[in-house]
Amino acid sequence: MTSKKIIKLLSLLLVISSLSSKLYAADECFEKASRSIFKFNMALDNVIIEPIAKGYNKLPKPLKEGTGNFTNNISTLLSIPTSLLQGDFNQFVNSTGSVLINSTVGILGFLNPAEKMGLKSSKEDFGQTLGSYGLGPGCYFVLPILGPTTIRDTVGLVVDSYLDPFAHITIREKELFNISGNNLDYYSVKGATAVDFRSNNITNFDSLEKNSLDLYSSFKSIYLQDRSNKIRNSSSDQDDWGNLEN
Repeated sequence: MTSKKIIKLLSLLLVISSLSSKLYAADECFEKASRSIFKFNMALDNVIIEPIAKGYNKLPKPLKEGTGNFTNNISTLLSIPTSLLQGDFNQFVNSTGSVLINSTVGILGFLNPAEKMGLKSSKEDFGQTLGSYGLGPGCYFVLPILGPTTIRDTVGLVVDSYLDPFAHITIREKELFNISGNNLDYYSVKGATAVDFRSNNITNFDSLEKNSLDLYSSFKSIYLQDRSNKIRNSSSDQDDWGNLEN
């Protein structure tokens, strides 16, 4: 990251910090637009993502588990710098050890020997880091394809693209330890991560759709609660969104 980009990033964070008194409650922003985008996302899920996820669930168990392990290992890369920024050195050691062992002994992460060795990694990001500093979520809204978010977590997404070693060598087109990639590598892994998550929550999604009086509000509640739990490190043993359980 260049000095100019660092200055811009710090300036943005200072602006957000100055607005912190307005960022403690997750009030709605652009609710009408968010609801329309939510409907689009759900339609996309019904037509494309859910059918792919159901097909993915039919893969042989070792292949499905291996793919899930691989995407989780890639996701853990971001936990290394963000755990350090949070001052959580125990998690920093666990995440670093997990990535190193799974990427080598675990054959690029398709196996998960680190877990059997007692190394527990978690998915940390810069949005969580800002939350750990006491910055509230700010207003809630929905992005196309990416889904629910808040002001804090949207800023976090941007910063993640600079902090994440995997993003650094792919969409940023930089080299790290003589390893480099491209945009296709990045979006392929992100797509596989989304399909893996969706396939693990087929039943939960169906139950939520059938039992929710307002599906939009249900997703909002689950998202905000999950982010709050992760910032407090009270759900380290849960999957993303607590497996969509209310």
